[in-house]
Amino acid sequence: MKSRWSDTGFAATVDRYVAAGVNRDLAIRTYTTRLLGSDPELVLHGGGNTSVKTVFTERGGSPVEVLCVKGSGWDMGTIEPQGLPAVQLQPLKALVKFASMSDEEMVMMQRRLLLDPTAPNPSVEAILHAILPFKHIDHTHANAIVSLTNQPNGEDLIRELFPKAIVVPYVMPGFDLAKACDAAFRADPEANGMILLKHGIFTWSDDARTSYEDMIAKIDRAERRLAKGNPKPFTVVNPPSNLATAAAIAPILRGAIAIGTGIEGMPKRFVLEHRSNPKILDFCNASNLASLVSRGNATPEHVIHIKRLGVALPAPVADDFDAWAGSVRDAVAAYVSDYKAYFERNNTRCGGIKTMLDPMPRVFYVPGVGIFAAGPTSKAAAVCGDVVEATIDVITKAEGIDAFEALPEADLFDIEYWSLEQAKLAKNVEKPLTRQVVVVTGAAGGLGLAIAKALRAEGAEIAMLDIDAESVATQAARLGGFGRVCDVTDPQSVQAAIDAVSARFGGVDIVISNAGAAFQGKLVDVSDALFEKAFALNFWGHHYIARAAVKVMRAQATGGALVFNVSKQAVNPGPDFGPYGTSKAALMSLMRQYAIEHGADGITSNAVNADRIRTGLMTHAMVEERSRARGMSAEAYMRGNLVAREVTGSDVAAAFVHLAKARATSGAVLTVDGGNVAAMMR
Repeated sequence: MKSRWSDTGFAATVDRYVAAGVNRDLAIRTYTTRLLGSDPELVLHGGGNTSVKTVFTERGGSPVEVLCVKGSGWDMGTIEPQGLPAVQLQPLKALVKFASMSDEEMVMMQRRLLLDPTAPNPSVEAILHAILPFKHIDHTHANAIVSLTNQPNGEDLIRELFPKAIVVPYVMPGFDLAKACDAAFRADPEANGMILLKHGIFTWSDDARTSYEDMIAKIDRAERRLAKGNPKPFTVVNPPSNLATAAAIAPILRGAIAIGTGIEGMPKRFVLEHRSNPKILDFCNASNLASLVSRGNATPEHVIHIKRLGVALPAPVADDFDAWAGSVRDAVAAYVSDYKAYFERNNTRCGGIKTMLDPMPRVFYVPGVGIFAAGPTSKAAAVCGDVVEATIDVITKAEGIDAFEALPEADLFDIEYWSLEQAKLAKNVEKPLTRQVVVVTGAAGGLGLAIAKALRAEGAEIAMLDIDAESVATQAARLGGFGRVCDVTDPQSVQAAIDAVSARFGGVDIVISNAGAAFQGKLVDVSDALFEKAFALNFWGHHYIARAAVKVMRAQATGGALVFNVSKQAVNPGPDFGPYGTSKAALMSLMRQYAIEHGADGITSNAVNADRIRTGLMTHAMVEERSRARGMSAEAYMRGNLVAREVTGSDVAAAFVHLAKARATSGAVLTVDGGNVAAMMR
């Protein structure tokens, strides 16, 4: 491991913060914290913490000694000065003298010592940082350190490698750990750093750079020791050549871990993250994979993201897919049963006061294919994926020396069901479409983009398909969605797009089949080629996308929703719009047929009948043309409805969102036109 220190970067960062009024020590601390947090082999997603002791001047002009320590909810890689809340130092240090203190009491006492009462909670290790008599304290959960400590002889390895460091047996983070470290440091005040077995490492100094580079040097030493081990510790079993793809198996996995219904009756699914690289595949192809994934976590806080154990599956053979799907369901059922038993025996130990979390696994290990990590959102699934990769790295290196040995299950349970973590989870409120994967066609502009925005605002993961490569990439990046070029008139392009969505998110739950175009002309005048083009886009394109998506929905076996843009022309045809109106009328019949054929699968099929919406389809020129055809002004034409109001794209988007959520409506057409008697469905 190499130092990432940059004199130029240090000066630029510190000067910028100081110019903005930030305490210089805090500015320095922010820079070095980010250095540590930028390396995933040191900390991941909120792990680790840092601090600096400095002096703030209160409003009355009185100086006060403070500890600026990483706050709850902040990530070291992106931290800002406000992510290191200032706590009164002397009274914080004094807390270690208490004989005992509950987690809740500790949090309350630390909050009372904040200079800014609106600041985030100080780290649960704030007292530990306070009692160490150094200006800068760095703490990470470095892979290399836990690879050494998580072994049967881990303590011996650490003492041999770091003879001048304090070694502390595992104690749960919080007040008890602060007490244990206080006693250990007072017994050896000249020690050079501190290593917490099966947890992480502390370095310190009165100089920020010295503390940071001591951390890097110690990790480098640990990595050099690990490099002496066997880099390929697993006996690898070559998977069969006819493997099913990640896109094919992801919906099976995703469906197997759905947990009933959530907000507004929507199935409570998970979003998946698939990863595969040589290191992951070596691990997944190990002959003892089932044993490896049943050992436990690399560091205790990982249990919050990926639970204690993963699920090892057999290789998915493409021509025996049904049998493999059955093995997935059996494996998940066994996992759930084991998890409930794990909860019951540990909850009994804790006095029966805990409420069980959902028992579904968060990680699948699939030979030949890779890992699948699950989370309520794409972001959460990615976090799980990062943690799984770190776990694989730690286990592989530990096995190369001797054997990986995690904490006992009781210790991991205490972290998974830690009251402080439970409080964080209680604050997480999901939106109505959180956990749902939505495909929107024609999504790069106009009505499709408005629908995608509305769905994203409701919490959905959005896959945006469009034939315009540049626009769909731009808009997907802007909305935090997944953009994919797709020609809906080409069944192969559609299938490739749905496969890509399944590989990206694990499946498909809702399809907004919106792509279309207004082909004009009299039936006796238009060419056959134009007529065929109208049906290719306005009928066949919708069928191709629905057909591919329904196959995924059926594999998931958790239902789904199809919503088609049929347009007013399907109900109330207009003059000179033959190709458009007839193809849209055929689309309405297609929608109803899907409702009939797949209602038993829990898949709804509905449509939106919108009229006179200014979009990329209905341009200003078209508005002028249609209004002239009816002998009225453009404004009167656009307001020509019962409520005398122009209907907007957001009005129509709201209708699509409503039907995407509707669980007891199928085969229906929802009209959004401000009231047009001729286009009324009944």
